[in-house]
Amino acid sequence: MDVKIIMFREDGARRQFPVHPGSTTIGRGQDCTIRIPLAEVSRRHVEILLDEDGPVLKDLGAANGTYLNNRRIAEEDLEPGDQIVIGPVVFTVQIDGDPADDEIVQVRTKLKSRQAAGGSASGVSTSQHVDASPEDSDPISALEALASSSDQTAVNPEDDED
Repeated sequence: MDVKIIMFREDGARRQFPVHPGSTTIGRGQDCTIRIPLAEVSRRHVEILLDEDGPVLKDLGAANGTYLNNRRIAEEDLEPGDQIVIGPVVFTVQIDGDPADDEIVQVRTKLKSRQAAGGSASGVSTSQHVDASPEDSDPISALEALASSSDQTAVNPEDDED
């Protein structure tokens, strides 16, 4: 089973992160598989568990919560096209190539339109940044470093202790 989570920059560029069998953790902590260095993201925010039955998204007690398709969740199975919101970052789930890349762009564009109309994908404000450095002002730019090396999805963090 080929599972990826895909995010888009405001300019339309995309980044994809493979989800490997076992556990993939997402958060701002140095020990996470995918690191999002933003204050709105807990150190260990969420985990994606992948086994032969498919991927499962599990909130790890994040203060700001984890949202799946605009609904706060504790644990849910993931389906193709699902939208995962972690702080201000939105990922689209792709499983075995479904949804196709052009469909992912359409889903992301609809979500962006709702946010621009005054809503938030998660119901949580996405405009607050605590101790945001210039690179953190654009969460997608902050994640660019995650894909800078094909062998690693973690970045050397700046000091972002609570």
